[in-house]
Amino acid sequence: MLKCRTVWRKLAPLARASSTLCRQNVRRTGLHNARIPAHVPGAHMATGPAGGGGENQLYVLLVGATCLGGAIYAYRTVKGDQQRYEERIAEIASRPHRRTQQATASVQMETPAAETVETESVPESEPQAAPLSEEPSPVVPDAETAASSEAPEPIQAEGLTTEQPSPALPPHAPYLLIGGGTASFAAARSIRARDPGARVLIVTDEPDLPYMRPPLSKELWFSDDPTVTETLRFKQWNGKERSIYFQPPSFYITPEELSTAENGGVAVLSSKKVVHMDVRGNKVKLDDDTEISYDKCLIATGGIPRNLQVIDRAEEEVKQKTTLFRKIDDFRTLDKVSRNIKSITVIGGGFLGSELACALGRRSQDSGLEVIQMFPEKGNMGKVLPEYLSNWTTEKVKTEGVKVISEALVKSVTCKDDQLEIKLKDGRLIKTDHVVAAVGLEPNVDLAKSAGLEVDSDFGGYRVNAELQARSNIWVAGDAACFYDIRLGRRRVEHHDHAVVSGRLAGENMTGANKPYWHQSMFWSDLGPDVGYEAIGIVDSSLPTVGVFAKATAKDTPKAATEESGTGIRSESETEDVASSPVASSISAPAETHKDDYGKGVIFYLRDKVVVGIILWNVFNRMPIARKIIKDGEEHADLNEVAKLFNIHED
Repeated sequence: MLKCRTVWRKLAPLARASSTLCRQNVRRTGLHNARIPAHVPGAHMATGPAGGGGENQLYVLLVGATCLGGAIYAYRTVKGDQQRYEERIAEIASRPHRRTQQATASVQMETPAAETVETESVPESEPQAAPLSEEPSPVVPDAETAASSEAPEPIQAEGLTTEQPSPALPPHAPYLLIGGGTASFAAARSIRARDPGARVLIVTDEPDLPYMRPPLSKELWFSDDPTVTETLRFKQWNGKERSIYFQPPSFYITPEELSTAENGGVAVLSSKKVVHMDVRGNKVKLDDDTEISYDKCLIATGGIPRNLQVIDRAEEEVKQKTTLFRKIDDFRTLDKVSRNIKSITVIGGGFLGSELACALGRRSQDSGLEVIQMFPEKGNMGKVLPEYLSNWTTEKVKTEGVKVISEALVKSVTCKDDQLEIKLKDGRLIKTDHVVAAVGLEPNVDLAKSAGLEVDSDFGGYRVNAELQARSNIWVAGDAACFYDIRLGRRRVEHHDHAVVSGRLAGENMTGANKPYWHQSMFWSDLGPDVGYEAIGIVDSSLPTVGVFAKATAKDTPKAATEESGTGIRSESETEDVASSPVASSISAPAETHKDDYGKGVIFYLRDKVVVGIILWNVFNRMPIARKIIKDGEEHADLNEVAKLFNIHED
């Protein structure tokens, strides 16, 4: 219609000129006759035939042709607009399917011809990745995201990312989340729940979409699927299958769509690293010099695995035979290495080292792989568990097929005859083919200097207040946050549940909630499907402890616990909403006993006679009770009576 008006403006002067010429001819006739004519002759153009009829007909034809042309153009324009509208709707509706086809095509291109036939035989419809926790997902009103929530999840394969060859990056993101881990995803979902139209951009230096890390050292190693390193799907202890990815690719929009998405969405910019922050200008710079401004920013950069100094200073050949376990690529590398060597050594007796040692030990029973675990403590998880329980755990790890070397201080690591030689300070020499260094995590605080953020000298990580805020418009969550616990003081926690809770809280506060961090996050570890524990608060073996134990039953295992709760990530069933204490058992609890079999029990950690930490040993789905005990912060005259709240003496 706009073009029709333009044509009319061009033809209007010609029509007006013709009309003016006709009026002038009429005036001339009247002057020649010295009077106003009784009958005005028909106006005519000078070039027309005598009598003026030709000029009038030409004028009528000209105006008629203009109107007809305008009508035809308007009809075609309306019809074209309708066709384009229908094409756009069809394109949006087919977008998830098209992405699935692209992902499948990518997998097929990387698969040898002999394997392509097998790939094509896999059914297209697979279960969608489970959400982060049991809480309801945020309301996402746009049609594209709503449709994608029911779309089948494609097989996640190496190289499958959201990165485009030449992405048109958005110059501005209202909510910018630095880091692509659990904390960032929890924050993104929390933001969208409170602000359904929010535009959220996640920037991560990893090539993968947000995923959960615990299965990398737990369930994935017990999968009987030979393609588990590609699909990254696993069976939980309860038998249900799940992907480590929080959501399939169809859940997200592309970074290019973020600025124009009518109803907002969550976009992931992968394989990009934020290298500089301009706090005053509210913008960041990426490693390719691209700048992105923001309104609110979350730093959830997680941590970097520590390495032994003797390995850092060793020759390159030693470093090539060493794995620092943290990411998906590390899982794939270690899985491949463990299938092609004769001996592997895990250095570290903490959560990660013990889990990997048990997982590799189970595999060694079929493959003949020699698995060695060494650590400087007297027993397994000696920094966390009381000595008697640490010694019991060490014997349990040995039954999993692991050769345990305690009180091992590494002096040097060298490579000789294509084997690594680990020399200990007491003179012992261990030969192995590969080393896994699981000696802790260093919080990633690379942005502290450019952003002018404070790093805690005692715990490490960005120092934030109880609302997880570091500076105006900047929040920190996850492993990198050193927060103020209103019950236990300044802390930094490196566990999945903390990443979930702190990310969720940071997202809420970024939308104006202003809530303090009061939730006591929990963590858990499994030594295979038969022994597991859950912990909360400060669990440090240097603190006084009181343990109450009972005989375990068939239901007192991680596998049985997940079958009962219906979830594999046990923290998902541990919410504050169900923190109601059950009726205490009437059976009297025995005092702490140091017998050889610690089937199940509760260990209390004390500071100034107040319980500051609790470990539930093969006791599951009781974390809300433990959380309430720590939150109350009261002194207890008899912890045996407190142990009754957990009903550990029930048959």
